[in-house]
Amino acid sequence: MANHKSALKRIRSSETKRLTNRYQHKSTRSAIKKLRELTDKKEAEALYPSVASMLDKLAKKNVIHANKAANLKSGLTKHIASL
Repeated sequence: MANHKSALKRIRSSETKRLTNRYQHKSTRSAIKKLRELTDKKEAEALYPSVASMLDKLAKKNVIHANKAANLKSGLTKHIASL
């Protein structure tokens, strides 16, 4: 267990950030899954900007790698184009 006041604060803040990142990552994955299950092109095109924005935010905060976000966005774009 940590002995310094600053170390205790770091533990608290790290846990808060971990839970926030986990929540945002899970909600993004759910949105991706929802987008992949859509069969209507109009609905998919309407949902895509919000999903792309979520991925960009995760990449910006280093929750996921920037290349992974780009790869996912590219795959989703191809999926929408094939509808």
